[in-house]
Parts: sequence; C-alpha cells; structure tokens
Amino acid sequence: MPIAFNYAARSDVGMVRTNNEDSGYAGPHLLAMADGMGGHAGGDVASSTIIGALADLDDQAFSGAEATDALLARIALANAQLGDRVKEDPALRGMGTTLIALLRSRDKLVLTHIGDSRAFLVRDGVVTQITKDHSFVQNLVDEGRITVEEAQTHPQRSLVTKVLTGQPDDDPDVVVRQAIPGDRYLIASDGLTDYVARDTIDEVLLGERKPVDACERLVALALRAGAPDNVTVVIGDVVDLRVGPVPTDVPTVVGAAAATAGTQVQPSPAQGVDNSFFARLRAITADGPADPLLVHGLRDTLEALLMEA
Repeated sequence: MPIAFNYAARSDVGMVRTNNEDSGYAGPHLLAMADGMGGHAGGDVASSTIIGALADLDDQAFSGAEATDALLARIALANAQLGDRVKEDPALRGMGTTLIALLRSRDKLVLTHIGDSRAFLVRDGVVTQITKDHSFVQNLVDEGRITVEEAQTHPQRSLVTKVLTGQPDDDPDVVVRQAIPGDRYLIASDGLTDYVARDTIDEVLLGERKPVDACERLVALALRAGAPDNVTVVIGDVVDLRVGPVPTDVPTVVGAAAATAGTQVQPSPAQGVDNSFFARLRAITADGPADPLLVHGLRDTLEALLMEA
C-alpha cells in the first residue's frame, strides 16, 4: 500500500526563553523532533545537529529492517558528531538533546525515542501516548512511589535520565509500528506537554482536521499558558496515496535546525511560507550549478505560496 504523511510542524521560542533549543522536521516519510538542553552550552547545537543528520532519510526508500538500521545508524553518527563538537569546543560541554523520530518503510513506521519528549497516536477516536519518558519522575511512577498526577507537578519532573549527549552508550528505544491510513501522530517537546493539559491536547488532535491547524492551535495554547519553555509540535496523518495525493511533499524545518540551516526567520502561519523551501533551494545549488528546471520549479512553488498568503 503506497502511504505517506500529510504533515505540519510549528515551533515557538516561548514567552521566557531568549533562544530556541528545539528543532523539528516534517516530511512525507519522516517526522522528527529534538529538544536540546544545555542553554548557552549548546542545546540548539545539539538538537539541530541531530535533526540535520536525519533529514535526508526522508528522500530514501527502505524495505524491511533497512529503515531501522538506517535510522539507528544515522542517530549514532549524529550523536558521535555531538561528542566531536564538545572535544573541539569545551564551552559546549553539558549539551544534549531528546529525540523522537518516525520513519516510514513501506507500510511500517520505525519509531525511535530518547528523553522526555512525547509521541501520541490518534486512532479510531482515541488518543494514546506511545512513548514513556526517560526521566526521574517516570522512574518514581514505575516504582509506585508517586502517582501520574503527582508526577505532573513534581519539582524534578524535568530531570531526564537518558538523552543524546555524544556518548557511545546513548541508545534510543526503537519499535516498529504498523502504518494505518487515518492514523494521526503527534510528537512534541515538553514545552507543550508540561503546560497544556492532556485532555486539551486530545481535544485538539481529535477536533482539528488539518495537521497545520492542529499544530497552530497547540502552540497557541502553550503560549496562552505562559510558555516558559520552547514549544515544538510535529503532526503527521497517515494517508493512502491510492485515495489521493498529500497536499505537499516539500519538507518543513522549524526551530534551531531552521536557523542553523540559514533559512529565513520562521514565518507566521499567515505568511504561509515554509522555511524548508529556502533550505531545499540552497541544498540543490551547494555543489555547483543546479538543474535550471528544478530551480525554476522551486521558484514557482515559492511564488504560488506567496500568492496564497
């Protein structure tokens, strides 16, 4: 069955932070989100390095275990790059990042997860969290020492026990899921899940038909709650391509990864232009003169987006 994601991604620095340490990517075959940590020690470097290393997996075709192997190998390579960056610049010591990535392989989805960012599945009108936090308070919940409700307000709820830090033993969890048309996936930083109630998140996921509308509303709710942290959301709806094409196959890059790539400042939803356009144009011209037809096509895409704005 030919499937792909109908997708959207949004990120906001929030109301308190001065820089965005989150990075997000959404494309027809890959969804990914990383929440960097380390503040001025390089949280934005960590998240953008990981997301940047994964992006071109979106353009590759995988079968069977190839997708799992490719995704884990790319994460390991990017994580090693974090270690190299710290060796080169001691000021980056202490940086790290969470990661959630969903990579399509035929009718399967490979889900990798490390840290306390969360992934949710919407199926048949029910929203389910499909990741378990790698955090101190989650360990307390698992041991029966506190309740889930108590974990939500625990003073150490932001203390993670496993993230990508550049060390060789930073291993993410991995699981393969069946991709079913009609399913919706949300991956989000704790800037959403710590400040917007779960039932409110569920209501938005179930009520908004378009991924872009759901993303914008979730970010708006986090901002309304005060947004003391960066907030990033990535949504992908599984679509059967035999029924109809997805609205776009131009990936969206948001947060620190967009800034690191040298793209324009993230436009407001009303502007309607994806940062990823500029990254794609730069990528195809990086190694010399590009195919003029391809450049012309990208220019036409930008003009069409601007006409819709």
